[in-house]
Amino acid sequence: MFRQAFAGRTSIVSLPFLTAPRALLKNITDPPTRKVVLHAAAWSRHPGFGIIHSQSYSTVVVHNRSRYRARRLFNFLAISTVSFALGAYLAIEYSPPLLTPWIMGSVPTDEETLSIYEAPDEYSRDIDEHIKNCSLATKLRSNPDFQESRPHLKIPEAVRSHNLTAGTLAGPGMIVVPPYIWNEREGKELVQIFYLGNNVSGHSGLVHGGLLATMLDEGLARCCFPVLPNKVGVTASLQINYKKPTKADQYLVLKATTTKVEGRKAFVEGHIETMPEDGEEPEILVSANALFIEPKHAALLKRLYETA
Repeated sequence: MFRQAFAGRTSIVSLPFLTAPRALLKNITDPPTRKVVLHAAAWSRHPGFGIIHSQSYSTVVVHNRSRYRARRLFNFLAISTVSFALGAYLAIEYSPPLLTPWIMGSVPTDEETLSIYEAPDEYSRDIDEHIKNCSLATKLRSNPDFQESRPHLKIPEAVRSHNLTAGTLAGPGMIVVPPYIWNEREGKELVQIFYLGNNVSGHSGLVHGGLLATMLDEGLARCCFPVLPNKVGVTASLQINYKKPTKADQYLVLKATTTKVEGRKAFVEGHIETMPEDGEEPEILVSANALFIEPKHAALLKRLYETA
């Protein structure tokens, strides 16, 4: 406020912009905002105007350091995460899978899996030789449309013990030898011959139904993988129909057929039957149908674990 003379009178005029509100002088360390700060105030006497009160002000910007640091941290994490993800995608998608041997070990070919198995005892060796030389195996081996392999032996020994059918349930009295598999090259059919011992029973002398479901799940999946865009999929549904009790200590045959393919979806049906001996007709013990779906990001998995 100051005094001003008009026609011999002295009046008091209030100038709001010269008065700093008290609220602006408080909490100077609040979140970033403009603050009006009073620097100096003085009283002076002026002839004709009386005493004049003068003040000086300035506007400053006060920063909240904690919020500033949080923003910097968020920006750093966002940029580093995006950069890492992009780099990993480009490395896996457009480079040879150089890390595969280090992560998964050396992966044998289909042909090499047929000669690397070493039976732990005479009993296992006899079973292996019987499967290899049976009439069904000989017939399938002569068909050029089928590729023979033992895929359980592709799993590196370092991690094989953690696999259910290749490690935990493999060995004498269980899945005695690694199964022999013949896969039609276009993914239409699959035939698997294997032997189940007496240590995988539910009721005495009868194979546990959960193991039969597991064998069907894996067998039907291997049948359809070649028709999926990136040769990999996961089980979306599996329906099992147990027709007859499955005796332990016998040779079994799993047969599967891919019935329909819709983009990333594959529909498969199959069954487990007895292995025919001396011209006998096989007996179907359990049947199944399943739906397998390829994950959306299967291309990355294929490049990283290229073990087909």
